[in-house]
Amino acid sequence: MASPQWKISGDYFEACNCDSVCPCPTSGLAARPTQGHCDAGLVFHVERGSHGTIQLDGLSFAVLLHTPGPMIAGNWTVGVIVDERATAEQREALGAIGSGQGGGPMAALGPLVGSFVGIEAKPIRIEGSGMRRSVSIPGALDLAIEGIPGASQTEPIYLDNVGHPAATRLALAKASRSHMHAFGINWDDSSGKNNGHFAPFSWSSS
Repeated sequence: MASPQWKISGDYFEACNCDSVCPCPTSGLAARPTQGHCDAGLVFHVERGSHGTIQLDGLSFAVLLHTPGPMIAGNWTVGVIVDERATAEQREALGAIGSGQGGGPMAALGPLVGSFVGIEAKPIRIEGSGMRRSVSIPGALDLAIEGIPGASQTEPIYLDNVGHPAATRLALAKASRSHMHAFGINWDDSSGKNNGHFAPFSWSSS
């Protein structure tokens, strides 16, 4: 049976363990991460979306990943956390989208994934205002980022026309806190130096 068509859009942000600015988006994922390996949390809040006949408005999911070296070298460990408020059908849809199993941008990363370690449902609390974004998933993920101001102090500096699964135009940010303990990935950083991005996103299955 053919996979359902789907489309989602909303707000995206991430933090990774690279010192800001992360060299991965501007190198086609070929650069060595500044810490030698990559730990990253990618957070998506769906403002509007559907998967077949299933509505996904207002739900969130996060993709947690680790790579042992340059991202292009593969052997990624990836897990997905979906919104605990979602129904069983909505959780299945969000998991398919976040893992790439349902097609879309994450499917293109499939050849790089060495170990897909599962999908878990947990409470996801996202807050955001202006150039700030944060997420709390108790016991699993706690990130807070703030945009790096550009010439206009109220607007962030952007990377544009970059190869990134979430969006081709990313605001630059730094993370004030990063804590990830899930799927065997453990990362803590409160230096205020590590990398972040945020952007609106719009994905579809085709």
